[in-house]
Amino acid sequence: MEPIRKHEGLVYPLNRSNIDTDQIIPKQFLKRISRQGFGEFLFYNWRFDSKGEPRSDFSLNFPKYNGTSILVAGDNFGCGSSREHAPWALQDYGFRVIIASSFADIFYNNCTKNGILPVQLTEDQISELIDQAEAKSYTITVDLENKRVYDNHNFDASFDLPNYQREMLLNGWDEIAVTLTHKNKIDKFEEEREFS
Repeated sequence: MEPIRKHEGLVYPLNRSNIDTDQIIPKQFLKRISRQGFGEFLFYNWRFDSKGEPRSDFSLNFPKYNGTSILVAGDNFGCGSSREHAPWALQDYGFRVIIASSFADIFYNNCTKNGILPVQLTEDQISELIDQAEAKSYTITVDLENKRVYDNHNFDASFDLPNYQREMLLNGWDEIAVTLTHKNKIDKFEEEREFS
């Protein structure tokens, strides 16, 4: 995975709560066996009509959000099923950071295991970010090293992340990579192990 230390990006505001994983990546697109290629189906039922044409009334299709990499949404983001395909779709689309007032636990952990930084802020802070991003092209910086979210004006907020997940994201480690940080001990154990 690619490490995340400090990420500056364009904000996409999704002013909705209780966005479940079937809305993030509908079940009919879960047939792939690799993690790539899910981005084109992200929010499919909101982004496209019944003929597969982009909907003009869904803001992610607006040109001003092309190249967005930070998604800001309401509470309970990622609820519903535990499908890991949801963070895969968000990441494949280009999102590196998801900011919400709360997350479903399994989705939150799936994000950190797949290189997406989930940031929890207060509802007032979320409202401020959404208002700014709806009004104009809005860029913010998410600094994982110092656990801050800020812009070039007056917005500055702190957030928390458990140390284990923070270290994984800062170093670009998945759980296998974390295990391999103990490779010398594993090798020594294997060498000393007696086989019967």
